Amino acid sequence: MQTPSFQGTHLWDRLGWAKENLEPHQSDYRVVYEDSIDECAKILVPDPNWMAAALQGGILPPVWVYHELAKDEAQPDFKKHTRGYLLHETEPVGAMTEEEAIEYLIMKDVPQSVWQTWDEGNRPKMVICKKEQLPQTREWRNAWRISDELAA
Repeated sequence: MQTPSFQGTHLWDRLGWAKENLEPHQSDYRVVYEDSIDECAKILVPDPNWMAAALQGGILPPVWVYHELAKDEAQPDFKKHTRGYLLHETEPVGAMTEEEAIEYLIMKDVPQSVWQTWDEGNRPKMVICKKEQLPQTREWRNAWRISDELAA
């Protein structure tokens, strides 16, 4: 299916089109990361509809748009976004592979302090793995950690 030309179209409308017209893609990839030493590991699971939009291309804005909006939010006098137009007017990115989509999602949703320095320190702060590599039940979920035995 050909993606319509969406530049200038509101992101919400693009995502709605993708949900209605694209087959959801359930990824087996999971991103496990530790943002704070005092908290359990967090698990990022890609949404099947978002993944379909990423694989299709022409729908999602470049990841730098989210970084610019996050910079605005970090300002002490932030009240509301004044550059939301970046989400809608910036040319959408092309089709991605599943692996590229996971990298995009990491840069979009995982704190920069984690993904920029994931392999610095005594142990990795982030791991990309397959669903079957995680525990099969959520028992003791609040105690999950990234194994010290992993090689970065």
